[in-house]
Amino acid sequence: MAKNPNLTLTGPDLAALLCSRVCHDIISPVGAINNGLELLDEGGADADAMDLIRTSALNASVRLKFARLAFGASGSVGASIDTGEAEKAAKDLAAAEKKTEVNWNGPRAIIAKNRVKLLLNLFLVAYGSIPRGGSIDITLEKPEFDATFTLVAKGRMMRVPPKLVELLSGTPEEAVDAHSIQPYYTVLLGEEAGMTIDVVSTGEAIVFTAKAEV
Repeated sequence: MAKNPNLTLTGPDLAALLCSRVCHDIISPVGAINNGLELLDEGGADADAMDLIRTSALNASVRLKFARLAFGASGSVGASIDTGEAEKAAKDLAAAEKKTEVNWNGPRAIIAKNRVKLLLNLFLVAYGSIPRGGSIDITLEKPEFDATFTLVAKGRMMRVPPKLVELLSGTPEEAVDAHSIQPYYTVLLGEEAGMTIDVVSTGEAIVFTAKAEV
């Protein structure tokens, strides 16, 4: 598979932007935990403060667990990951935000970690394409071999991720930053996993696919 000419970030720049992305996702629930503790210190309603702390702690926890699989090393080089872990991470993330339903179909398997990371990052891209919530149907076909991952996102105000399209079509308009590192990393993982990524809008849904090169 020919290397995408848009994948030009150096290792340090990629690491820095991914760290910025993870920090952006975690800072909000952690800040809310701090707000809850301040409310307790000020003698505010204990029940409300504890509810805020519990909810925010759960949100931070599921985000960190998701990030560990989607961005972290997740074992040694060449390690494999159970797709069941990916399913739980995706469903827990969506459940914590309570706006998107995730349906997961396909056999459970132990597959190369870069394919799992690709699947989870593609999920994040699909999740971002329906900012008002909705549903994402994820289907895994032959995950251990010539795999195909299909994610169908439906919801109000659907929007095909422009940066993903630019990276795939070879026409980026702006440099990659902390906001666009997600689709960049997804495309990079596609190359590392030997899978071709595509995105199509049908009007009723946005369909993301990743297919193994054969």
